[in-house]
Amino acid sequence: VQLQASGGGLVQPGGSLRLSCAASGSIFSINSMGWYRQAPGKQRELVARITSGGDTYYVGSVKGRFTISRDNAKNWVYLQMNSLKPEDTAVYYCNAFPYRNEYWGQGTLVTVSS
Repeated sequence: VQLQASGGGLVQPGGSLRLSCAASGSIFSINSMGWYRQAPGKQRELVARITSGGDTYYVGSVKGRFTISRDNAKNWVYLQMNSLKPEDTAVYYCNAFPYRNEYWGQGTLVTVSS
């Protein structure tokens, strides 16, 4: 499976972005998919994850602002990000949860700045 994240860009504080993750293979068998991010000078962290059944988890700093979803039939995972803050600036990646090293793609850069 290869995972490619897209949809990042420059957005003002308070704005929204929708990230997409395309899987080259089937993600149906991967129970949990996650979105991760890595800010400059910081370690990569889990932002949100979703099980094949639709159960979700969010890190506290994004709860209520971000929404993760997945389409198993089309092998897509999404992250809707609202009310973005400068501290959300990072490269965002999708991967399984727990992550698998062979699944890391290039990520997509999200910059929140006025």
